Order: sequence, then C-alpha cells, then structure tokens
Amino acid sequence: MVDFARLKSVADISRIHAADRPDAVALDYQDRETTFRELDMRASQVAQGLLALGQKPGARVGYLGKNTDRYWDVLLGSFKARSVIVGVNWRLAPPEIAYVLNDAGCEVLFVGKEFYGAIEKIRGDCPKLKTVIAMDGGHASWPFYEDWRASQTAVDPMLPVAPDDDVIQLYTSGTTGHPKGVQLTSGNYLAIIRAAEEMGVSAYKPDEVVLIAMPFFHVAGVNIGLFSLAQGARGIILADIDPQVILKLIETRRVNHAFLVPAVILFLTQQPNVRQIDFSSLRTMTYGASPIAADLLVTAKEIMNCSFLQAYGLTETSGGGTTLLPDDHEPSRGKLRSCGRPSPGHEVRVVDQDGRTLPPRQVGEIQIRANTVMKGYWNKPDASAKALEGGWFRTGDAGYFDEDGYLYIHDRVKDMIVSGGENIYPAEVENAIFGHPAVADVAVIGVPDEKWGEAVKAIVVRKPGVGAEPAEIIAYARQRIAGYKLPKSIDFVEALPRNPTGKILRRELRAPYWEGRARQVN
Repeated sequence: MVDFARLKSVADISRIHAADRPDAVALDYQDRETTFRELDMRASQVAQGLLALGQKPGARVGYLGKNTDRYWDVLLGSFKARSVIVGVNWRLAPPEIAYVLNDAGCEVLFVGKEFYGAIEKIRGDCPKLKTVIAMDGGHASWPFYEDWRASQTAVDPMLPVAPDDDVIQLYTSGTTGHPKGVQLTSGNYLAIIRAAEEMGVSAYKPDEVVLIAMPFFHVAGVNIGLFSLAQGARGIILADIDPQVILKLIETRRVNHAFLVPAVILFLTQQPNVRQIDFSSLRTMTYGASPIAADLLVTAKEIMNCSFLQAYGLTETSGGGTTLLPDDHEPSRGKLRSCGRPSPGHEVRVVDQDGRTLPPRQVGEIQIRANTVMKGYWNKPDASAKALEGGWFRTGDAGYFDEDGYLYIHDRVKDMIVSGGENIYPAEVENAIFGHPAVADVAVIGVPDEKWGEAVKAIVVRKPGVGAEPAEIIAYARQRIAGYKLPKSIDFVEALPRNPTGKILRRELRAPYWEGRARQVN
C-alpha cells in the first residue's frame, strides 16, 4: 500500500523507500540491479546537476533514449529539481525531434547512443539547447552521463513540489499537424497512483516483480514504472519489445505483473513456443492503449492463466479513465468487448455533438473529468480550452455505455467511415474479422467510393501457412455484423504499420487510396 500521508509529491517516491527499505531492489535492467538507496542518491545527484546547469523550476529537460534504469535517475532527479521531463519519441525523424525540443524549450537533453547521430544533425536547429549529456558515453563532445552524475553532490535539495507543478510533458502522436505537449502535474500522478491502487489495477506489493516494457515516452511506460517504484516493487526493465525476451523473462525472472498493449499480447500468443512457457508466476496482465479483439483475449487468457485487466485512458488523463476488472473478463458476463466502468475518482460520460449526455447504446464522444486530467497543452491555450470544455476532457473517442454502466469503444471519432449515410466504426468490423482462423491481424479503413461516398476496406495479415480468399473472410464476418458494415474489398499485407504503443497507423494505410484528393473524406 502507498502511504499517501507521506507521499506529498512525486519527488517523495524514492525518498520514502530509501528510508524504509534501502537495500531492496528497485530496478533490474539487464542484470544490473539498483536498490532504493542507490536510486534516491542518484536522483539527488541528478537534481544537483540540473540546478548547477541553471535549470529553474518548470524548466523542460529532454530525454531521448531507449528504456533503461538510468532513465529513472533522471526522472526522479528532475522531480527533485522541480524541472519537467520531456520524453521524446525516439521513432521520430530528426526534424520532428527538433520540433519537440524547440516547442518545449529544452536547454538540457539526455540522449542514448542510438540517437547521437540524430541530435548531431539537428543541434544547429535547436538554438535553446545548451547541454547534451550522453547516456552511454563514447561521444567526443558530450559528457558521459555517469561521469557527470558522479561529479555532483548527493545532497537532496528538498525543493517543495506543489500539486499543480508540471512534472512530465509527453507529446501526443497526433494524426495531423505537429504533436502537442501534454502537461502532467505532480497532482495528476498522485491521483492516478491512488486510483490504480484503489481499483486493484497495478496494485503491486513490495518485492513483487513487475515487467516494465512499454516505451518511456508513452504514458503507459512511465505509469507502470512509477506504480512499481511507488509501491516498492522490483521493476524489470525491457529496452525493446521482443516477444521471445518477454516470454523468457516471465518464466525465468518469475514476473508477477505486466502491462502490454494488445499488439504485443498478440505477438506473444503467436510465438511457436508460447504453450511451453511457465506462466505460473504471472498474477495480472494489464492491457490498454488500443482495442483488443475478443478472440485474442480468450486465447491469451487460456494460455497465460492469470487475471486480465483492461485500462482505458489517454495521455491527457494520465492514463486514467475506465477499468475492466478480472471478473468482467469471464466470457459468460458478456463484457469482453467493453473497456469497463469508470475508475475511482473518474467521471465518464458519452455526449452528442451538442454536448448532451446520451442514453445507453447510443454512440457519442467519450469525455472524462478527474484529478488525473492534464493541466493543458503546452503553449497552446486555444487547443487546451477546446479540449477541456467545462472541466471535461474531450477524448475524441467514439463509444457508448450499456445498461450496466460499462463503456464500449467504437473508434476514434475521426476514423469513422460514412458509407451511404451510415456511420461505420472500424473497431467493430475488425472484431468481426479477427476471429477468422486465417487472420493474424487486421485494420479497417474507409476508401473513396463513387456510389456510396466511402467504402469499407479491410487490410489483413494472414497467419503463416494459412490461406484464405477475401470472399471467405467477408462471409465469416457476415455472421457477426450487419451487411452494410462488411468490407467491400480486402487487401493482404505482410504487417500493419503501428506506433510504439501498438496503435494502428491508419493514416499510412489510407494515404495511397486518397492520394491526389483535396479532401480525405468523400
């Protein structure tokens, strides 16, 4: 249990466990163990180093690198220095990285070795960037992180951190235009930690083993790490998503809890040796960030034989929103396609385009109000005001509640397909197709159609060695959804484009079909 009486801000996370359980292992990365005492000391050194570099309260500090234990030195040290960590998506192209650094106004950047070249290319395009610290060393001009840290005193600056202080700034991927910096506060994170513990999602016990696999520039990756540290668990950090490595760690390191996106769960179930893996230590598998097909969920539960929990939320809500608890994952309850009910401290509603709350079974925009909702979008007051109307965050997701108060996600509002005047939500069509024995993965998009305006197209990845014609798959789906929702055509591909959180990049799939058109709707 988290002692919220002592946890006044996120800067207290390492302090509390360093005092209570100094020799317990906090982080385990490639067999390199860090105790809570060591973590707290290093965080103090990083804080002193940032202060020595002139970082004032609220200063944005960039971090560009793969997952590593050293990230947590920097994050917790930034908390202690009252600066704000900006997690930069390492899959961005150099000009996009430059945009994020310039938008945030980063003067200091910590960078992993894989991205030294990218920063060298854009250094001249980032006039505010004064100091670059090489996390892995080996750079002729930039100080090696461990040397830089070791040169700082380990005295905790003990600066007061207010609930409304920004502590983490994550950039939304966005489908058009530049990404927006989401301002998450210390109060936001204390609220999401409390909600997770009360609901039982990510409620870890001291010394339990937690797999921390999602990238740290994503809210899920940061959250699982903070949940683990705040509750005194042992975090096993994974640098990259590798299904075989994940299976090996679960078995050999006796992992108790994990958070994975549905795409990664899918990859695990497709591994040839998955049924030979010992999952007996695994107690909970939490998933989220994108919809999951009901058939995949049933298969994963049968293989892993543990409790499954779904968390629905967004970066702008610190990952908070709704939770589908283990009991609700029993097929007999009929809730497998739901994302659960509102989490503690969260109000969730579904509204029409005029902001009126809709009755059960009617699809509208999902909105969330809670202490986990962001302060706003960095330096974008108009976008912040639009997203936070009346204290409610407009998610841009389309969904509905059933009569029992369970929320169902149809899709992103902007991904809706309009065919012959009917609204069609890709996730519903994908769920209908996914159960076909030849389908390994599927995405549904709208393409131009001269008769209907838009037509439904499915992009399918076939399972190795299993053949299927489009007509067979459409016939299979016809048994599960209405005829007007069926794909009119199917294309086969080797793999679907996804971002690091597992979300399908529909814009990339749509682009060839809409090329040359002034509008992307028909």
